[in-house]
Order: sequence, then structure tokens, then C-alpha cells
Amino acid sequence: MQLEQILQKAKEATVELGNLTSTQRNTILQSMAQNLIQDLPAILEANKNDLAQAHTALQESLLKRLALDERKITNMAQSIQQIANLKDPLNRILDGWEMPSGIKIQKVSVPLGVVGVIYESRPNVTSDVSALCFKSGNVCVLKGGTEALHSNKAILSCLHKALDSHNLPRECINMLETKDDVKKFLSQDKFIDLLIPRGGEGLIRFVQEHSRIPIIKHDKGICHLYIHRAYNPDFAIRIALDSKTSYPAACNAIETLLLDREIAAAFLPKLFGVFAKANTKLLGDDEVSAIIPTKGLPEFDSEWGANVLNLKIVDDIFEAMRHINTFGSGHSDCIVTNDISAQELFLRNVQSACVYANASTRFSDGGEFGFGAEVGISTSKLHARGPMGLESLTSYKYKITAQGAIRHTNL
Repeated sequence: MQLEQILQKAKEATVELGNLTSTQRNTILQSMAQNLIQDLPAILEANKNDLAQAHTALQESLLKRLALDERKITNMAQSIQQIANLKDPLNRILDGWEMPSGIKIQKVSVPLGVVGVIYESRPNVTSDVSALCFKSGNVCVLKGGTEALHSNKAILSCLHKALDSHNLPRECINMLETKDDVKKFLSQDKFIDLLIPRGGEGLIRFVQEHSRIPIIKHDKGICHLYIHRAYNPDFAIRIALDSKTSYPAACNAIETLLLDREIAAAFLPKLFGVFAKANTKLLGDDEVSAIIPTKGLPEFDSEWGANVLNLKIVDDIFEAMRHINTFGSGHSDCIVTNDISAQELFLRNVQSACVYANASTRFSDGGEFGFGAEVGISTSKLHARGPMGLESLTSYKYKITAQGAIRHTNL
């Protein structure tokens, strides 16, 4: 089929999907989860094919995101089950009132309609996004990277089997397979209500430049950890280590660690010891290098996606906040402090979607937030921010009822 035909059928499928009850949607989601487990060997074989083709073309961080194993696929199925068990985001009365004219107004949550998602490498996005869209009554149109095509098709097959078994059109979950479709896809605002790009900086920039569809971007993760002079020695190092080394390729891993000048001489050697054991490449300017060995100058506007960490000494919390708001991507940033006033100052003034006090930035994740999964982690400021779960995939309409009310006007 031509692209317009695919999208027309996707638009038409919103009606059938919209007529399902919450119980019906949940039952179908459970079927999707079961199919992933049943077809686990086929998904692994497809992923093996993708990895073999991508081995020489992708950097290590992207290969890690592409790779699937039994545990990851089981987690994908469990995420769908968790999404099925969440409360229904649709048809909730958000507000309601009656006017003197006799009209009664209800503000009610509704699906967005057709959601397009363009993403790279991660095959789990296929099941996560499909489940979140389906639960929230949205048809989705997916465009994964060619490096994950076989894995994505194997996962999609599991989802389509569940739709088939419940007599629903496969167009509830759609996938575009050719790279040639992307630019044309970005012009289809007649059919797509919202577009979510998640991937590298190049992909995000391309979508922003060419899309006629409203977008919520899942931008790069230039995240920060700031160690305040009144830090807690019991967990400051532990948080720093987890925020960087537990999964350096993740978008919620820190790229820069800031610390107050007052504590630098005592804290940096402790930091150096634990990061040396973790094989982290530390970057710092002359002031940092005078205290501990470093391996180059920091680059504060880079998302490393690797076990590399910028270090910077700051005068105080105000310089730290200025640095974060200048170089950060609006993703996730944290302060470690025992000072409640400093904590509140940081939480209030850092302009990111997720702002932490005394916790690893690695918690910026739909599953960790109780959403089951996420469509992406929005760094935008309009409509949705941070991990995008079910509520982020809804809008609202006004339902107005009356008994013969008319509006009188003076002509």
C-alpha cells in the first residue's frame, strides 16, 4: 500500500479502537504480553540477524540498545501487563460545572487520535509504545531504525496476533519499514495528530526541520549531578556512581558532575577512587586537574553515551544552576545536599523536566515512575514533560448538555 493508504486506514481504525471498553483493551494487552513470551525464540533469532548486520555499522552504545535477550523480552511482556493493570486514562471527568444559561459542561479525557513515533535501535520501544497507545485508545504508526527492522517486525507480529484473535484491524498498530517513507511521513498532518521522535541529535534535528505534524521531542540527555557543600557523605558517592556507570548509554545517565569549591579538595580524591575502579574517563579543567588526574578537557554540550564524565568546580549553588540551565538539555538533573533550603532552591529553579534531590538521575524512566513504560522522555515544555505515560497520550474535550438552551443575542 501507498503511505497515504496506510495512514488513511490507521485513521479509520481510531473509531473501532475508540469503541472498546477498558476491560476489552486490557484483555487484548494481556494477549500481547503472552504472545511475546510464546514467540521469544523467534524474536531472539530476528534480533540475532539485526546484530549481525549492524555489528560493524553501529557504535557500542547503540549495539547495547539494539541487543535483546530472554530477560529483556520478559521485561517487555511484564511492562505490557503492568500497563494493562493501570487505571483507564480515558473518559475521566476532569472538571464539570453548570452555567446560568442552563448548559452543563464536562471536561473529559480523550485519546489524541493517531500517534506517530520515530525511533532508533531499541526494539523494546515497539512493544512499549504500542501498549501505551493501545491502552490510551490511540492508533500508533511506528518507524523504527533499519538496524532493528527484523526485531521490530517479530515483535509487531506478536502484537498483530493479539489483534487478530480479537477481530480488530491490524491498523490499530502500524509500522513503516522503508527509510524512503520518513520525509513523506513527516508531511502527513492530515492523518497524524502527534509525532514523537526519540533518538540521536541528528534524528531530532531532521524531524524538527521537516515535520508539519506537531511534535514532542525526546531530545538528548545532557544530565547533571551537583554535589552541594552540605552533602551527605553516606550516599553522595553512591548516587554519583549509579548516575553515571549503571548504564552510561542511557539518556538519563549524567554527563557532568558539578561540586562546590569548598569541598573539592576533600571530595574529588574520593570520587576519583571509585570512578577509577569503574573505568570511567574523567575530564576536567586546570583547577580539577590540580587535585586529581584527568584525561582531557570537558565538553559540556556533549552527550557522551559512554563511560565518560565531565567534572567542574563551581563557586556555589547559583553558579551550578546557571551552568545546568545553560548546558543542560532539560532532561534530568540532581542535587545532593542535607540543606533543605538549598534543596528547594535547586528544585524550584532548575528548568528540567525531572529535578531530583538525593536520588540517582537513572530513575527518569516510565517503569520507575509507575507508568509501566514510556513513549519517550519529553524535554519539551508544552503538553507533556519527562517520562510520557498514559496520561501524556490523552487530550480532552468539552461535553455540553442542556434542555433546549439557546443563546440570546441583541441584534
